[in-house]
This record gives sequence, structure tokens and C-alpha cells, in this order.
Amino acid sequence: MTSAADTRSHPQGWLFYFCCLLWTALLAGCQGEPESFTLSGESMGTTWHVTLVPTAGMPDRAVLQAGIEAQLERVNQSMSTYREDSEISRFNALAPDTWFEVSEDFQAVLSTAMAVGWQSEGAYDVTVGPLVDLWGFGPAGHVGTPPSDDRITDVLENVGQDNLRLDGEEGYRLLKTRPVSLDFSSIAKGYGVDLVARWLDAQGLDRYLVEVGGEMRLSGMSGRGDPWRVAIERPESALRTAEQAISVTDVAIATSGDYRNYFEVDGQRFSHSIDPRRGYPVSHDLVSVTVLDNSAMRADAWATALVVLGQERAMAVAMQQGLAVYFIQRQGDTLHSSHSPAFAPFLENGDNDR
Repeated sequence: MTSAADTRSHPQGWLFYFCCLLWTALLAGCQGEPESFTLSGESMGTTWHVTLVPTAGMPDRAVLQAGIEAQLERVNQSMSTYREDSEISRFNALAPDTWFEVSEDFQAVLSTAMAVGWQSEGAYDVTVGPLVDLWGFGPAGHVGTPPSDDRITDVLENVGQDNLRLDGEEGYRLLKTRPVSLDFSSIAKGYGVDLVARWLDAQGLDRYLVEVGGEMRLSGMSGRGDPWRVAIERPESALRTAEQAISVTDVAIATSGDYRNYFEVDGQRFSHSIDPRRGYPVSHDLVSVTVLDNSAMRADAWATALVVLGQERAMAVAMQQGLAVYFIQRQGDTLHSSHSPAFAPFLENGDNDR
């Protein structure tokens, strides 16, 4: 994850392609409503937008802009792998078997990440970064040819959240039993959304849309007085057409996909989505996953996990965990959409599995 000042690509830059998959459309005339206004900026290697419906006594725009930026900077200082003095960089530099004190923010993100890791049967793992680098989706770019099986096996030895020990009895501290490296790029944007939303709540604002790199949280009603409308993009569409519109309020949304960033060698396609259990890119036909949750951080992590699991297992896990999920699957030359039962109430045109 990068800060606004960072101009280099993200260490897991492929994760930031996901922001293109989910785009807000204040559809049917919502855009340009005089009752709302939008602030924007750059942080965490991506852009952010906050649309607000004014309330009596709210802070002026300069105060709001500064407050939002402060919340995102808080995430950067804790979780940016491009900052040598960030918490995550200092932990990654430590030798194994050394306890390291972490902040409440760091603990909140890691605890959620590890919970999703266990619940997703290991499909989600914030120690996967070395594998992403190995396959050429890190800062060094594509490697041209796939790594050897032996090299993958070697790297896998230092991947796995079971090599972490998080202790919360006296503050929060963390230890690694092997030389693993953490990367929160698949969850930190969501946490940034949650922090901004929490700060806006504290300012007395309860009607807003917060978006950081494609991950969102929506609160209250839009400027028109009805639920916010969001479009899930149809994969592989050059025109960025909407696959499905949903009406939502008081919920967070994250989308992850598997069709924008990949490379091919001798006709074989290698996806940026790496299965941390095997060390290889996923090779199934699930191309996009959208998750709705009370927490943008959780939605962010789950969207990544479900893409790795693939359609059949992802649906089973989503139902087991009670997750609201919208899937888009490639079947030959056509796309097929489906959703978990918990997603059905958000659809605008009923059950549209097709």
C-alpha cells in the first residue's frame, strides 16, 4: 500500500485494479443534485471520494477535507509497506521470535484478516505477498515466465498466518515464528473507509458515501431522499456498462475480480489472484465477486478470499458465513451471475440469476 506521495506501483498493485470493477453511479439523476457535494483526493496509492448530504451545523469543507485526509494518513502510517518507519515495515524487518507492540488499528486489521483467513479455509492470507512478487505482480513487474515448482515450494515455507502469534493480554503485540512478511493491501482500503465513516459519524453527519479505491460505505439516504444506487460493472466491458444496479443504505461494499490483470505464456493464462495454500494463480471461471457487509474492511477481505475459492466453494462459504455476495462467472463466451440468499434484498429487479 502506498501513500499519496508514493509514485511507485503497489507491492500488490493488482489489488488496486479492483477499484475499477465497482463504480458508483448516482443513477437516474442522482449526480449533480444540489443537496449533496463531493470531496476527493489521493491516498494509499489510489483515489478517494466522499459525497456528503449537508446537515445543520456541519464543519466547513476545509475542515472535512482535512479530517478525511487525517484518517487515511493514519492508515498509511500504520500499514504502508513503502514507509520504512510504518508499523508494518518495522514488523516485517524483525527477525522471528521477537515480540512487537502494535497499535489498535494494526490489531483490528490483523485480527479481521486472520479471522477471514480461518473462515475461508486459508484462501485469504495477508502473508501471501512473497508469492505475488514471485509471480511478477509485485513492484518489479512481470517476470516473463512462471516460476519453477521448486521455487514456489521454497517461498511457500514462509507464507501462512499460522506463523503469527497475536497477543492482546497486555496491550497488543505480535510475533512471527518464521520470516513471514505482512501486506494489508487487500484489506487496508476497506479499513480506511471504515475510519472515515466513523469520523464523519462523530461530526454529526449521517448521510454520505465514502469510497476509497473502489471500496465503499454508504450511510443514510442520498441527496434525493432515497437509498443510494450503486452499479456493479459488467466484466470485460470496454464501455464499462452496468451488470447490476443495487439500492443500498447503511452498508459497505467491496468488489474483487480476476480479469483485468494477468499474463499469458504459450497460450496459458496466469491470473494475479494467487492461492496462498498452493502458491499458484487461480484457474477457475469466477471473474468478479461483490460483497456487502457492515464493515468495509471485512467486505474487502472477503471479496478477495471468495475469488480465490472459486464459484462452487465460494457460494458454500458465503452461505455458511451468512455473507451477502454477488458472483459473476464466465461460462464459455458468456457471463452468468448468481448471488447468495443474503444478497437478494438488495437487488432492484428481483432474483436475476442468469
